[in-house]
Amino acid sequence: MLRSFLAVLIALTAGCAVLEPAAPLDRPARESIEAFRLEGRIAVRRADERFSAGIAWRHDRQSDEIVVSGPLGQGLARLTAGGGTALLETSDRKRYAAEDLEGLSEQVFGTRLPLSGLGRWVLGRTAFGGAASVDAAGRLAGLSEQGWIIEYLRYESEAADALPALLQARRGDVEVRLAIDSWAVAQ
Repeated sequence: MLRSFLAVLIALTAGCAVLEPAAPLDRPARESIEAFRLEGRIAVRRADERFSAGIAWRHDRQSDEIVVSGPLGQGLARLTAGGGTALLETSDRKRYAAEDLEGLSEQVFGTRLPLSGLGRWVLGRTAFGGAASVDAAGRLAGLSEQGWIIEYLRYESEAADALPALLQARRGDVEVRLAIDSWAVAQ
């Protein structure tokens, strides 16, 4: 199941910028955010398998760092990408490397996953011009891109530039829920 979880994690996440938390009123508009840090929880369901973990993700234009941890905070896996290298390190000391996240997903899971838009999806933005629906505040309510159906179930507030607090992504028999507990953003 960890292998399935890591496949989905790579597919739904893609930072090494150090950012200070910003109050929602002080931060830039969603469309101008270039870097972020988020912490939350992720749950993956695939057929009859289920997995959940904590997630810490740092993203900027050049790099990503994703740390997945168990219920007691112990690290399960660390994914880094940037500068022409993507690396997955697991708690059992296995290491996988490739030129980019798509290549890493192909190496580890046998298929190239669409990863280049993930930083936009988690911010509540489209990445590839897919079909989108918006809510009354003009925020994404649903999105269909790269074979994924993404639903934005809750935002951190009712403001038009509020960031997602809960989203669900589905593709085939895989369902991923990401609950975001905290955001830090930068332009």
